Amino acid sequence: MSADEIRGATLGTAPVPLSVLDLVTVGAGSTATEALRTSVEIARSAEARGFHRYWVAEHHSMPGVASSSPAVILGHLAAHTDRIRLGSGGVMLPNHAPLVIAEQFGTLEAMAPGRIDLGLGRAPGTDGATAAALRRSDTLNEGADDFPEQLAELTRFLDDDFPDGHPYGRIHAIPGPVQGTTPGGVQSPHRPPIWLLGSSGFSARLAGLLGLPFAFAHHFSAQNTVPALDLYRQTFRPSAVLDRPYALIGVAALATDEAAEARRQVRAAALNMLRLRMGRPGLFPDPAEVERYEFSSMEEEFVSSWTANVVHGTADEVRSGLDGLQKRTGADELMLTSHAHRGALRLRSYELIADAYGLPTA
Repeated sequence: MSADEIRGATLGTAPVPLSVLDLVTVGAGSTATEALRTSVEIARSAEARGFHRYWVAEHHSMPGVASSSPAVILGHLAAHTDRIRLGSGGVMLPNHAPLVIAEQFGTLEAMAPGRIDLGLGRAPGTDGATAAALRRSDTLNEGADDFPEQLAELTRFLDDDFPDGHPYGRIHAIPGPVQGTTPGGVQSPHRPPIWLLGSSGFSARLAGLLGLPFAFAHHFSAQNTVPALDLYRQTFRPSAVLDRPYALIGVAALATDEAAEARRQVRAAALNMLRLRMGRPGLFPDPAEVERYEFSSMEEEFVSSWTANVVHGTADEVRSGLDGLQKRTGADELMLTSHAHRGALRLRSYELIADAYGLPTA
């Protein structure tokens, strides 16, 4: 596996490679079909403008987030792009059998050879009841506690290298390496690189010990970003995958033609998150609804705290904010996620940021 699959190229005046994280946001008055069409538009634009990778996040039981099936969406995006890396940001491994994930991403690798990333997280990506339904178990902590063992099992399925005598030694994830060792087989032994995702120190340490690339969720755990990245770098051990640490951070960023519109959209995103935290998830609200909403003092405090961690405004303001964040964290890559009520604004945000950094235009 080449480190070039992990390390992207820095283009234009960007301080590090830029990438996209997509939650397939569904706004009030819109549909999942329209949101998915927007995702295709953004992916094609991101490819043309030189963004390094395009990841889709796994979430469940959230009306405003149509990304419950990352592998399905990635297959669709692969059919509409040619070069940009595509991946999960991430698959929540405790929700799935490792063999299923190995099969899904082996299939994606066969669809788009050399372009697929497998990002893995240990959180459920949803509430406890939904996680129980996904896992067919009421023991929700079991999956998270067993994450290192699940990761090891998934890796062996991807590499097809269970030791002799292992109960799974005669089971093969297909498409996969076993097809290349079967008489007449010409299957490539290549597999998608694994990334570990996290919002605290657990996955940071594990990624470091295993010598894997690490992605940190700065967009919803900003207070833990620097400690987690420091822990990752301190515990990093060189591996066959990486000779030195490589960490990206997910950043909520929204650029608009007018700064006032960015503020309106970000306040709508904050109300959306507030409702989620209160157990009342819904569609991404129309900013006009937010302007009518009467926030309590505690709710307004939450909104202020949330919006403070979103880099937003005009393209120049967003560029300045991203430059400062990269400098503070030392992140090797910035993965941007733009949330807005209308898909056209999401698409426009990435275009404005690309323009601000002088990224390629074709």
